[in-house]
Amino acid sequence: MDDTNPNPDAPARPIFKAVITPHRSLSARGFFAVMATVAAVSFVSGMVFLSIGAWPVFGFFGLDVALVWFAFRANYRSARVRETVWLSHDTLRIERMDVRGRRRRAEFNPYWARLEVERDDEFGMLSLTVVSRGIRERVGDWLSPPEREQFAGAFSKALHDARNTLPSR
Repeated sequence: MDDTNPNPDAPARPIFKAVITPHRSLSARGFFAVMATVAAVSFVSGMVFLSIGAWPVFGFFGLDVALVWFAFRANYRSARVRETVWLSHDTLRIERMDVRGRRRRAEFNPYWARLEVERDDEFGMLSLTVVSRGIRERVGDWLSPPEREQFAGAFSKALHDARNTLPSR
């Protein structure tokens, strides 16, 4: 039996993989409902002002709707950012993608990496930072404190497993 890897460039199977994205509570259907409501209220209000002769106000109500629409679109655009944490027996990779699609990657050896946690008595877990040989990389900033707790537990266990188990072939 041959134990050599037939494709040495292929990445090892991950022990842990998490994709973290900012929370957006409004779905596409919800966005449509909010915009329809804002447009209807603006139209009705604008018609009232139009009927009493204040016709320029009608245009400002239309501008109102456009500004709300642009604000929501900017919010949805910022939701495209993501953070991927990928851990195998020999690599810990943290990759961030910004709004424009640019990627930034930090790689660590899991044997040297450790997870630092900053806590507050009132607010719970404030931040998570991966530290290795003087390099610090924050992770999970978009998570709420309870989600951060859950992520830290799973990630700590995976780091322990990466250090203390043999890779499966």
